[in-house]
Amino acid sequence: MADAAPDTSTPPVIDDGLPVPDADSAQAALQEGAYRDDAGGEPVLAPTEAELDYAVLYGEEPYDPVADPTLPDPAQMQVGYDPWEPFNRRMHRVNDAIDRTVARPLATAYMKVVPRPVRLGVSNFFSNLGQPVSAVNALLQGKPVQAGQALGRFVVNATLGIGGIFDPASDAEIPFRSEDFGQTLGIWGWQNSRYLELPLFGPRTLRDAFGIVGDAPLSPTRQLNDDQTRWALQGLQLVDLRTQLFVVDRMREGAADDYALVRDAWMQRRQYQIFGDLQSDDDALPDYLLDDEALPTVPADAIPVIPGVPLN
Repeated sequence: MADAAPDTSTPPVIDDGLPVPDADSAQAALQEGAYRDDAGGEPVLAPTEAELDYAVLYGEEPYDPVADPTLPDPAQMQVGYDPWEPFNRRMHRVNDAIDRTVARPLATAYMKVVPRPVRLGVSNFFSNLGQPVSAVNALLQGKPVQAGQALGRFVVNATLGIGGIFDPASDAEIPFRSEDFGQTLGIWGWQNSRYLELPLFGPRTLRDAFGIVGDAPLSPTRQLNDDQTRWALQGLQLVDLRTQLFVVDRMREGAADDYALVRDAWMQRRQYQIFGDLQSDDDALPDYLLDDEALPTVPADAIPVIPGVPLN
């Protein structure tokens, strides 16, 4: 007598009592999961062997963390307006080569040779020297309180701080203000300006390049008639600025696209500098965007005067 055909009306069970689906239902479960794109093409992210085995045993789709509805939305970094990207990338390579061979070694030697209290005094001096420019631009932007704070900080540090070498204004809780004519042009309506990397002086926008022209006549350093003294002060200021960027170097290490990282971080910070007073959710911003003294940009007074061009 021939053996009776096995009963396939119910799937077999395993030791824990759960039914095992057939191969077709397991495959169908996989194809409906988040591992396939909307067009039904090849898997976007292949499941592991363990996940495939689990799906065959229990008829469930492998867990996809990308499609987990309980996870928050991924952070989106604002991409800069960069129609001149080919030129800017070439200039970025040039600036990076100059930085590796000249600027960074000078800044490293400066930190090793000059004691920290002296370096702090140099930073205070140049920081205070820019406060009159900040005061004027704050007034032009309709911020009289910030203008008064910048001017008060300059007077206190220039007198009690012995020319700005010391910083008694911070002890008096007078906040540091950093305003320039590029920010003023942004407040006046020139908001969406294309990214521009200047030779030797790094990230800017086209708006900020014009802003240098507006700030230059107010720069105390550029008013010095003695060329050697002016160039020495400007060189020292550039070296001091480079030492402040060492923390940014750590952020750039291992970046897949160093140019895009620098551009997008700089543009995001610049956007906050101009329109930060209008933003209410400061907790959503990185710490470096909330610090006016972080990620310093080469100011107009540190850019050397072109020979033959009048100072004002």
